[in-house]
Amino acid sequence: MHKNQHLIFSTIFLLFFGWNASSQEKAKHPKNEFRGVWIATVVNIDWPKTAIDNVEKEKADYLEILEAYKKLNYNAVIVQVRSVGDALYPTQLAPWSRFLTGKEGQAPSPYYDTLAWMIEEAHNRGFEFHAWMNPYRATFDLNKNLLSPTHDVFKHPEWMIEYGGKLYYDPALPEVQTHLTKVVKEVVDKYDIDAIHFDDYFYPYAVPGKVFNDTASYKKYGAGLSLADWRRANVSNFVHAISTTIKASKPWVQFGISPFGVWRNKSVDPRGSETQSMSNYDDLYADPLLWMDQSWIDYILPQLYWSMNNRVASYSKLVKWWSENSKNTAVYIGHASYKIRGDSDKSWNYASEIPTQIDFARSFKNVSGSAYFSSKWFMTKNFDIVRLLEENQYKYPALPAAVPNLKRIIIDTPFVNEYGKDSLRYLFNIKTPLNTKVRYMVVYGAEHISKIDINDARQIVEKVRVYDNGGAMSLSVPAEKLNQYKAAAVTFIDYYANESTPTIIDLKKTFKTYSPAQPNENR
Repeated sequence: MHKNQHLIFSTIFLLFFGWNASSQEKAKHPKNEFRGVWIATVVNIDWPKTAIDNVEKEKADYLEILEAYKKLNYNAVIVQVRSVGDALYPTQLAPWSRFLTGKEGQAPSPYYDTLAWMIEEAHNRGFEFHAWMNPYRATFDLNKNLLSPTHDVFKHPEWMIEYGGKLYYDPALPEVQTHLTKVVKEVVDKYDIDAIHFDDYFYPYAVPGKVFNDTASYKKYGAGLSLADWRRANVSNFVHAISTTIKASKPWVQFGISPFGVWRNKSVDPRGSETQSMSNYDDLYADPLLWMDQSWIDYILPQLYWSMNNRVASYSKLVKWWSENSKNTAVYIGHASYKIRGDSDKSWNYASEIPTQIDFARSFKNVSGSAYFSSKWFMTKNFDIVRLLEENQYKYPALPAAVPNLKRIIIDTPFVNEYGKDSLRYLFNIKTPLNTKVRYMVVYGAEHISKIDINDARQIVEKVRVYDNGGAMSLSVPAEKLNQYKAAAVTFIDYYANESTPTIIDLKKTFKTYSPAQPNENR
């Protein structure tokens, strides 16, 4: 390789470049946008496809999901790692999931740390990895014969409440909150995740004719509150505890919650939405507005699983409501890809429904992304909608921006020690920055250095995971992705998802080419 420091234009602020790009095109293709997909493991909804798949097959199927969504220019996976008091990773706090190995408590064979492997493969493809947990649901049914002797149902039956054919941890018990906080802390401490993610399961959804019997806990801990206020306080205290625990361990790890799509109805609260639906506040005893107000969460991802103009709960009205009532957090929107051509609301029969929803959400300045439930719906079906997204809304890559509480200035700028190319790839050797822990580097390309604009999604060439190898980091980009350009720019992405100012490289200048190493025939 050949030293080319004189070809590197460092610490250039690109506000002066790229003004020829259409602002309309930029609005259509945002450079910063969260694009996530839920990968559900409970009862094998998405992955593994069956509980008896061998390790080789389940690995291949997971990689197939990643590759499909990378092709669609998604940038985050939300993977269910704890669904019913179990785990997709080795821990003394819960048994191995039967949805992974076919028998609860049984480790994979041949053995591998499933979560560590999933994170590694996601990061290798430029995805954020959000570890999705269902904290309160202990079982999916009442068949205890399927449970491991190490399950909390047997170890701590006093923690459990039976309701609607399932068992739940009692959210009021201090020992339950302590235990579940330990579960979260272990994953944060042990694994290189980008976020802890909770969905909409707090107190359970109402089952007609059934009562969630927490009377004993209420008598002991109610402290004069109404039952509803006390339950909401239990959930909020837990959310606060999880938030402080995560940040004390790894401040860059996000805490995101995806609540049911309606906070409250306007009919019972003037601050509520124009909906006629069950609600977080009154039915699930969850208060997302409080969590945001107190800055306990980093992003909110309401599940707006209705069509644009649904009579009971309109997607369009709810996007507007969450946009106007969210603060201190990033706001993403949850989409119901599982309803496509399978819902009583016939709006879901139209291929345009989800693309229209994306375009509508993008019209709100503080809405900065989407997620989809669940991964299988764009894997083996709905190819017409996938094609629409590939050709329009998700035609170009996007980078998730740092959430509000994690935004900061990266003072380091990439310093390219040397670079070169062969017929297969461009190789860059980057000096390890002194002040920045780098998660990824991003490579941009343009026809001339004056045309480089890192705010233009159309110029993103590759998002590459990098490793520090003793003071330097290597960056490799396939030649076919850069050959069409005469100029490139490189930036750092830190663990908080902040991006540095760029270094620009004039690819027209002469630099050393070399031949790939020849195979050793005697090896």
